[in-house]
Amino acid sequence: MANANIKRVRSSDIELKDKLVAVNRVTKVTKGGRTFSFSAIVVVGNEKGIVGHGLGKAKEVTDAISKGIDDAKKTLIKVPVINGTVPHEQYGKFGGALVFLKPASHGTGVIAGGAMRAVLESVGVTDVLAKSKGSSNPHNVVKATIDALSQMRDPATVAQQRGITMEKVFNG
Repeated sequence: MANANIKRVRSSDIELKDKLVAVNRVTKVTKGGRTFSFSAIVVVGNEKGIVGHGLGKAKEVTDAISKGIDDAKKTLIKVPVINGTVPHEQYGKFGGALVFLKPASHGTGVIAGGAMRAVLESVGVTDVLAKSKGSSNPHNVVKATIDALSQMRDPATVAQQRGITMEKVFNG
């Protein structure tokens, strides 16, 4: 059901800002010695409701980051951001990571750590309470946060899906 709500976006007409979440050095041991390479997790967004994540691998850090940015531009999704916060509480899960997002009043700030903070700031959320449970692996936390954001629905979408007016959404 969550996949039905995902709105894919093209990156060609959007001004995107990138944030580096983590860089990992990987070692391959061969007969001739050790060979080092790097993997980088990158989050891109326009801070107006569009976000994507990507992974890049290369022999140099800068090449890995640029590959990660290119990969992130292929996974962009549209997220409803209402008055600088998320529209409702939502859980997201990926692998061993479980994240919880809760709307917050204006002036609260982004109460989230590490990988979650990068995703939430890239999407344009300024006030949110967030909790990460389980795995703290940046890959899984980023993907779990994107999962939670992709399940978000604004009131107009809820009204349209239920076939009722906006007033009935709020008044029950």
